[in-house]
Amino acid sequence: MTDQQPGFSTLAIHAGAQPDATTGARTTPIYQTTSYVFESADHAASLFGLQAFGNIYTRIMNPTQGVLEERLAALEGGTAALAVASGHAAQLLVFHTIMEPGDNFVAAKKLYGGSVNQFGHSFKSFGWEVRWGDVERPETMADLIDERTKAIFIESFANPAGAVSDIAAIAEVAQKAGIPLIVDNTMATPYLCRPLEHGADIVLHSLTKFLGGHGNSMGGVIVDGGTFDWSASDRYPMLKEPRPEYGGVKLHETFGNFAFAIACRVLGLRDLGPAISPFNAFQILTGIETLPLRMQRHCENALAVAKHLKGHDKVEWVNYSGLDDSPNHALQQKYAPDGAGAVFTFGLKGGYEAGVKFVEGLELFSHLANIGDTRSLVIHPASTTHRQLSDEQRGAAGAGNEVVRLSVGIEAVGDLLADLDQALAKA
Repeated sequence: MTDQQPGFSTLAIHAGAQPDATTGARTTPIYQTTSYVFESADHAASLFGLQAFGNIYTRIMNPTQGVLEERLAALEGGTAALAVASGHAAQLLVFHTIMEPGDNFVAAKKLYGGSVNQFGHSFKSFGWEVRWGDVERPETMADLIDERTKAIFIESFANPAGAVSDIAAIAEVAQKAGIPLIVDNTMATPYLCRPLEHGADIVLHSLTKFLGGHGNSMGGVIVDGGTFDWSASDRYPMLKEPRPEYGGVKLHETFGNFAFAIACRVLGLRDLGPAISPFNAFQILTGIETLPLRMQRHCENALAVAKHLKGHDKVEWVNYSGLDDSPNHALQQKYAPDGAGAVFTFGLKGGYEAGVKFVEGLELFSHLANIGDTRSLVIHPASTTHRQLSDEQRGAAGAGNEVVRLSVGIEAVGDLLADLDQALAKA
């Protein structure tokens, strides 16, 4: 190999992987095992004491998972990563690592409905408070921060509204407050946007979506940017203070710029247990190899569909940042110049009832609660993913009664336009 820095497409195929040392297998094997033989009693003790790296138990780590983690860290430009069972599991472990009862965090109002529910309801059981901020006015988020605030959480591309976050501006607010910025980069993927390059400290993904890309495996990941100083204040004792379960080891002092990923693994995943299966890790690794090719086609098709819908007489509006007249177009060009992604929303003139009829009338688009598949997908958020929210909350999340969300796949674009037209005629 030369000293040349590998390109994104090369990393998507090769990062973290080597031919299997025993068999010579070129594709990363599925290590379908629960546990691993120790070399000696001393070796076992060093592993359990965090004095050496190695495999102990597949709930905590697995060789197939390890390749996936190295690849994702390379693609996002992070120092380390932790793959887990789902995107929700990744969020849980991140906040478990930094939060204590009575703490709060600031989150963008415009988020995936499942995250709104997790933050606003389930997290209450841990004594954690979410404070909803306006991502379109980053300066106002500073007003929500106090001495018990532990982080700011945003999405790079908001789901389902499609708004593009001004990551650098929000990172500045977080830095001034001495707290990390956490960015869910699921909708953009590192092919389109790398939040760590714009001031984020931690990046999350639902691997179930574009990174896996085929709608066949669940997974999530935490990528440690290695940029945040966890010892600069007393806000983060799990990283700064001695850990009694590991003989007094101070995680940040010991592991430096990948301490957060270590903490999520040995304090969160170890005890809460949302492990990714080796098979799912293998499936997602395979999907990532074609990520650059798929994202190019996703973006091309999505732009063509958005332009088509914009000219349709039954469509009130189209919210896709790739359109030249979108209020988010300038931010999209700044943070994701290679494309605006595959997911966007539009509004039907007939409102709620028209939305329901439209999704029921589609034949090629699949009506389901997912995004990021090779297949084109559709959902009416007000009657499904955001149904548990009030009308006011749905509107704030960009999921009003007239809103339809599309996840545009990689099929022949002419077939997609024909299917949309016939369903709009029925609606």
